Amino acid sequence: MTLLPFPELTDPGNTDPSVDHAIRAIVGGASTDATCSTDLAEGPWTFDSRPGYGPGSSMGDVIPTGSPRQGELPVEYREADEADLDARIRAAKATLGDRVVVLGHFYQREEVVQHADYVGDSFQLANAALDRPEAEAIVFCGVHFMAETADLLSRPEQSVILPNLAAGCSMADMADIDQVEDCWEQLADVLGPLDVADDSGRVPVIPVTYMNSSAAIKGFVGRHGGIVCTSSNAETVLEWAFERGHRVLFFPDQHLGRNTAKAMGVALEQMPMWNPRRPLGGSSAEQLVDSRVILWHGFCSVHRRFTVGQIEQARAEHPGVRVIVHPECPMEVVDAADEAGSTDYIRRAIDAATEPTTFAIGTEINLVRRLAAQYPQHEIFCLDPVVCPCSTMYRIHPGYLAWVLEELVAGRVVNQISVAAGVATPARVALERMLAAKPRA
Repeated sequence: MTLLPFPELTDPGNTDPSVDHAIRAIVGGASTDATCSTDLAEGPWTFDSRPGYGPGSSMGDVIPTGSPRQGELPVEYREADEADLDARIRAAKATLGDRVVVLGHFYQREEVVQHADYVGDSFQLANAALDRPEAEAIVFCGVHFMAETADLLSRPEQSVILPNLAAGCSMADMADIDQVEDCWEQLADVLGPLDVADDSGRVPVIPVTYMNSSAAIKGFVGRHGGIVCTSSNAETVLEWAFERGHRVLFFPDQHLGRNTAKAMGVALEQMPMWNPRRPLGGSSAEQLVDSRVILWHGFCSVHRRFTVGQIEQARAEHPGVRVIVHPECPMEVVDAADEAGSTDYIRRAIDAATEPTTFAIGTEINLVRRLAAQYPQHEIFCLDPVVCPCSTMYRIHPGYLAWVLEELVAGRVVNQISVAAGVATPARVALERMLAAKPRA
């Protein structure tokens, strides 16, 4: 698969796609809009030495002890203005040429995305790295699990760099390897040996992990006959899993698992929740035996912000509005929307609209504002009126991007992400299964 660069803004009109500019206007009193944290106007290096995900949608989530921290960014990058950083990034990229490829996630701030060679979701970007085998370094402007996946799929001699090591993912952190191993042991106590197939040829349970998980979790899935899924191919993956197992253990995002299985006809009472802090996840043995999909108690703090009330307000204020939300949103929000789909689905749906349309979008604000600027013929707005970007995506700042690129120019690789061989081998097995599970057209 070849992922094309994100389209340029052909007619941005009066729409500024920069969330950073919007937040600064709010903090400075030039805008009456609201933001979830005025600290978002500060440079992320202000928070690098503190435990936590930083200001934004995940600031209330509890970060695990020992999560990666970013060392101090040199003062020249902290004090440089937007124009200076822009010029330095462009100069470094020009010097490095084909030796480097910069990947930018849809949810990255505009000041970073404009320097990306490819823009997409985590899976698309991991594949995009494969299209540049001549690159010595892959600079992944995203979060930690994405850089790990790029390392798993890239050539051994390529270096994968995460500009800010503090850019983690609260959802991915909600399922750690010790918790998952413990869950697996408890399920074996209830369901019997989990690697032994019955007369139907199926095992008791197949583990399925969302892309938004650590390499260690992907390795666990690969070792136990499971598979990785994306928001685009989740239904295809669940079909694959049901052919091989009586039930699925789905982690870490409960909402994607529930919404996908429900659309496939799985009853809600057959989808018990597994809370890793409770014996048997908080369910009875009978509930686990009768289950079809066991949902991990995890979620995305960005998509949990969207509500049915926001959809009702959008419909009241914009008759005929087309509401599209991400499947990481809670079930009642997905049910109330007109459509649900991945970040790329949302982008393609807007691109395919031939008549001027009003869109209310339930996903991360950086992508929504960028789409509004890119498609001025439509009215596009975020369902959540509060400007609240992904806490961890927002940790990637042009200052960090300039720093890692200029270090490469000087012959130094900083912030390299490398997955240990013992984890990488089974994780690649799970990812290869995912690559073969093509989403429906």
